[in-house]
Amino acid sequence: MQETITLQTHQREILVDITPMVENLVQTSGVDYGIVNVYAQGATAAIMVQENWDESVQTDVVNLLRKMIPKGVWLHDAQDGNGDAHLKSGLVGPSETIPIIEGRLGLSTWQNIFFCEFDGPRTERRVLCTVIADE
Repeated sequence: MQETITLQTHQREILVDITPMVENLVQTSGVDYGIVNVYAQGATAAIMVQENWDESVQTDVVNLLRKMIPKGVWLHDAQDGNGDAHLKSGLVGPSETIPIIEGRLGLSTWQNIFFCEFDGPRTERRVLCTVIADE
């Protein structure tokens, strides 16, 4: 099964929790055991599994990446001003694969799936979710 999650982002750099949407797709699939691959379509976005307890970790991730990869100093900025967004996306990576266990995401208590926006705000971002059953 393959479905696309569509979302909007309202800030230039933000982590958006998409766990409930992915969980819903897994439950709809009817797969009890297998994997779900979550893939960000876009060269300036990424997917990350990270702590969900409070927003401080997500804020820390954004702040760390801003310090490591500042805006406005890259060759690609001459084209469209988002060289940092491409580098952040490449560093974090476009996808995560999560096990499905007894029909649910195999995440720990403190883990959620985040869409990482590095070049927002955007009216439409797409995340491709592929559910594969263990047969």
